[in-house]
Amino acid sequence: MSIPNTPRQKMINLMYIVLMALLALNISSDVLNGFSLVDESLSRTTGNATVQNESIYKGLSDANLLNPEKVGPWFDKAQHVKQLSDSLYNYVDRLKSRIVRHADGERGNVADITNKEDLEAASFVMLAPGTGEGGRLLRQIDDYRATILAWVDDPVQRHIISNNLTTEVPHRADNAGKNWQEYMFENTPVVAAVTLLTKLQSDVRYAEGEVLHLLMQNTDVQDVRVNRLQAYVIPTSQNVVRGGTYSARIILAAVDSTQRPAVFIGGERQPDNADGWFETVANRTGEFTLDGYLELPQRNGEVLRRDFSQKYTVIEPSATVSATLMNVLYAGYDNPVSISVPGIPAGRVQASIVNGNGTLRRTAGGAYIAHPSTVGKDAVIRVTATTDGRTQSMGDYTYRVRQLPDPSPFIEYTEAGTPKRYRGGRGLSKAVLMNTPGIVAAIDDGLLNINFRVLGFETVFFDNMGNAVPEVSQSAAFSARQKEMFRRLSRGKRFYISRVRAVGPDGVERLLPASLEVIVN
Repeated sequence: MSIPNTPRQKMINLMYIVLMALLALNISSDVLNGFSLVDESLSRTTGNATVQNESIYKGLSDANLLNPEKVGPWFDKAQHVKQLSDSLYNYVDRLKSRIVRHADGERGNVADITNKEDLEAASFVMLAPGTGEGGRLLRQIDDYRATILAWVDDPVQRHIISNNLTTEVPHRADNAGKNWQEYMFENTPVVAAVTLLTKLQSDVRYAEGEVLHLLMQNTDVQDVRVNRLQAYVIPTSQNVVRGGTYSARIILAAVDSTQRPAVFIGGERQPDNADGWFETVANRTGEFTLDGYLELPQRNGEVLRRDFSQKYTVIEPSATVSATLMNVLYAGYDNPVSISVPGIPAGRVQASIVNGNGTLRRTAGGAYIAHPSTVGKDAVIRVTATTDGRTQSMGDYTYRVRQLPDPSPFIEYTEAGTPKRYRGGRGLSKAVLMNTPGIVAAIDDGLLNINFRVLGFETVFFDNMGNAVPEVSQSAAFSARQKEMFRRLSRGKRFYISRVRAVGPDGVERLLPASLEVIVN
């Protein structure tokens, strides 16, 4: 016989179901108390880390007061780290208070939680739609972790900090589809949520401390004391051009560069200089010695003194300018010129023709091409060099400008694959003569090798009666009539090539005074 399902029976059934659900969700009081113990331990660890970090901050602050130039940049960075760490730490502290107050009421105390097993408070504060703080906390942790890791170079410490402050969700089946805030705070008892947040605060103080230790090391606040000191003078160069500047760095080795010693030269104290530079204008040539001493106050009140001495040489302004071909320049021609200044790289040497007679252009390194324009007018080459950031004159060099000398005519041919030039005075085979197209003209004296273009010439033959028979060519090639005359020549006969007209690279046409005597073999 069935029992009627009355409204009263339905209510009893519903209450039974709720009771069973509460029993299923009930958490052992021992587990909850265990969370409280862990939270207390983490709080003590965090407190100790905070005290240690504050000690480092104080050390940096005191060092900054004594030496702000040296410690100042690192102290400022430490203050930035402190601001970031405190911001995240305090934000987490407020979240803990909100979760506890939601579970225990407005008088809820994080240090003495009543409803430790409450499963709704953490979810409401961290995951409530629109107002949940979980997403904001996630972003702040990610930003803080990235900023801290940018300061840390040690791979082990980077790994520890990255793991402590990770926001990745472990890959397990029961975590599928959950984000970080859901994984951390969904259905999490109040005491567990508070413990997790306390651990986060501990991780923040740990990461903060690691960065502070690195900053402390960079400031060398805890320097090892040195016991061997030596004064040095380090010049930019021991050779100085007259009128130039002698520059030298005067330092005390193994001493903090920001603790500048007093520099005395010739018994006179020199003005304080940030990098220890000393400069004096060198107005006389010769060898000189820079003598002086350094004084550095010690911590015990004594003054440490170190003498120094450095020789240097002052030389006259000079440059090496040489015409590659000879001691004159030829008008209308590209004259190779080499220009250099002893002790100065070619790239810092400049040169030009300054009196308007032509141009001077650099080709490579110290090689130049001088192209004078006017015969009989000197070309003045001015050389300058850039030293110590300023341009200084190295002198003016005057060259006479001449017209290119007249070339000599000759017959050019090849024998056994070797080019040869017939200049007269010996026999030339008739076969070579018949196979040669014409004549050439060039300056070829061992110094110059300049080709000219032949415009025309005249050959003079002599008949059996001794009468001169001239034949003219209007180009560099032998004419047909000249070739015919060659065929008639017998061994031992001779003829002359004269009245050669030629034009050189300067564009000047000239009639060559020299003649070429050709003897036929």
